[in-house]
Amino acid sequence: MTMQIDPRFMAVHYVLAKLRARLAAVRSDDPAAGALSLEWVAIAIVLVTAALALATFLTGKLGTLESLIPN
Repeated sequence: MTMQIDPRFMAVHYVLAKLRARLAAVRSDDPAAGALSLEWVAIAIVLVTAALALATFLTGKLGTLESLIPN
């Protein structure tokens, strides 16, 4: 009997580990160690914009599909 690992759990675990590492860097004595670089800010903006565009697109598609369901 093998136990399957949920990919969502692994993704959350990875993000939390990266967050802990970033917070540890911010708390260190080196002020530049935890600073956000311009590249990371740009990446975050692109990801948020893409997520919002995808959410808008999928909301429209969901509305179209709901209208096809007979009452």
